[in-house]
Amino acid sequence: MSIGVALHPGQTGNAVDGVVAEAKRAEAAGLASVWLGQRFDYDAIGLAGLVGREAPGLTVGTSAVPIFGRHPILVASQAQTAQAATHGRFQLGLALGARSFVEPVFGVPYDRPVTRLAEFLTVLRSLTETGTADFHGETLTAAPPMPAAVPGAEPAVPLLVAAMGPRALRVTGELGDGTLPFLAGPRALGEHIVPAITAAAASAGRPAPRVIALLPGVVTGDVEAAREAAAQQFAFYDRIPSYQRVVALEGAAKAAELLVAGDEEAVAAGVRRYFDAGATEVVLTQTGLTGPADQARTWRVLGDLAGASASAAAG
Repeated sequence: MSIGVALHPGQTGNAVDGVVAEAKRAEAAGLASVWLGQRFDYDAIGLAGLVGREAPGLTVGTSAVPIFGRHPILVASQAQTAQAATHGRFQLGLALGARSFVEPVFGVPYDRPVTRLAEFLTVLRSLTETGTADFHGETLTAAPPMPAAVPGAEPAVPLLVAAMGPRALRVTGELGDGTLPFLAGPRALGEHIVPAITAAAASAGRPAPRVIALLPGVVTGDVEAAREAAAQQFAFYDRIPSYQRVVALEGAAKAAELLVAGDEEAVAAGVRRYFDAGATEVVLTQTGLTGPADQARTWRVLGDLAGASASAAAG
């Protein structure tokens, strides 16, 4: 079992120093990876490269960088730089984003998002695998006049997408390396997401896709407090159609209902359900919902679970 956690830079102190310290604690707990979301303050790709250089035992990734407001040539430059900095341990996670965070923020239309995703991935694949591109599409052009490869950025950066809808999953299966679904429970994974992206990859002659399931979870003795905190943090997702759909596929009404909370056995069992549903990797988010002590307990459980799985596989 490959298990990781999402890190969230704080609002006080030095953001980079704080995340690096958190990553080192995750590494010491036996976790395989750490992931950084993109906000409007820090740069997730750059920060992931710094973290990976300071914590050499971890895979680092973004979960995820929205494609609107960005150009694939610039994203490829960032991603390849992070790959070289981490000596091959960087994973690029992309997202379509939400209309409400695109049009009023960047002043660009949230137009044909799936077409733009397909073109974005096509250009990124060319840039990261060949070092150049000559693409003239419907939503973007990418034709750098000089080489765009970064020496040391090997292997080619994995291209992952936070895809959950049928069209986005099809494009991701055909052109990407895997998906990063968040708030998609075991039923949604097993009955909808995994079959869709697997079929798309197979029809395109691509390898079996990675399915990196991101789920909120915390080991805690105060489940009620965790659920109350989750309800506040996840209210935003209840207003976004793509998340409304995937939450409903799980039979839930609110995003906060996807929280996995309880004692060590309960959280370990919850994580196993995602692997049973077809996830190739699991990443827990919001592990600090009820404070640093519970977060440390959660990371220990995840590390032990990953270690036990590795021992069983070796035996």
